[in-house]
Amino acid sequence: MDGLRPAFTPDQIGQRSLKAPIGCVGIGLHSGRRIRLTLHPAGPGSGIVFRRTDLGRDIPARFDSVVDTRLATVLGDESWASARVSTVEHLMAALVGTGVDNVLIELDGPEVPALDGSAAPFVFLLDCAGIVDQAVPRRSIQIRRPVRVSEGEAFAELRPGGPGLEMALSIDFAAPAIGRQALSLQLSSETFRDELSRARTFTLIEEIQHLRAAGLAQGGSLENAVVVDQAQILNPGGLRMPDEFARHKLLDVVGDLALAGAPINGRFNAHRPSHTLNNRLLRALFADASAWRIEAPEPVSAAA
Repeated sequence: MDGLRPAFTPDQIGQRSLKAPIGCVGIGLHSGRRIRLTLHPAGPGSGIVFRRTDLGRDIPARFDSVVDTRLATVLGDESWASARVSTVEHLMAALVGTGVDNVLIELDGPEVPALDGSAAPFVFLLDCAGIVDQAVPRRSIQIRRPVRVSEGEAFAELRPGGPGLEMALSIDFAAPAIGRQALSLQLSSETFRDELSRARTFTLIEEIQHLRAAGLAQGGSLENAVVVDQAQILNPGGLRMPDEFARHKLLDVVGDLALAGAPINGRFNAHRPSHTLNNRLLRALFADASAWRIEAPEPVSAAA
């Protein structure tokens, strides 16, 4: 049975949802809009679905719903250009980190609120709502052979492994405050909470003017992002951990891989990963039926 345990929380066999609805209000990192977010319990097999309440449109949290990967992962409905939900990766990572499989996410605007730029506030919300076991087995995706995508020196790959998801990446930035960093871990609820959830998104100060001219980063501030000026960290409190940049990149990977629709059993490795490469990796994986298979444990009983 060990080989059938789900990837992100190795002790979890059944699906999970929330005990009660919970919500928050925050500013979108790129849109700058004030947005209300509400998380609702959902039935077994529902998966994760985003609902634009202002448009009356549901968008499933799946890799093939991704319509843009510039600086954030954006889900959309190709039949309705304005039906989009941007910057989903931190919330998706928090759902993975707490083992939540089924949830309806309501938003009254085009973007998930940035909050502090990490996944920690979303983990707090999910903990406050409470999590309930559901009497339906949780499927996982077993990697059967290597799949790799690349762009120049950057690459991302999935290889056979497990149980669970072993992750490793490296990043390399010219800014001395970041430089070259590497990180590896076995993904679990504990490692996500302790080592990844608090790592914040980051940007270079020279990029901010260009981003805002392009209509992005309208809600960005030192309250929801780490800003780097060559060798300096401009945030008054500095970094939360010395390798916060690599940890946030791995947090983004967790959120992007969550769009596979089920936990992945295998090994992930990357150098200079991006939302674009992460999504291309999932598309390449599912385009090759010989590279993966679905596994599920025996039916389980819900906790009393």
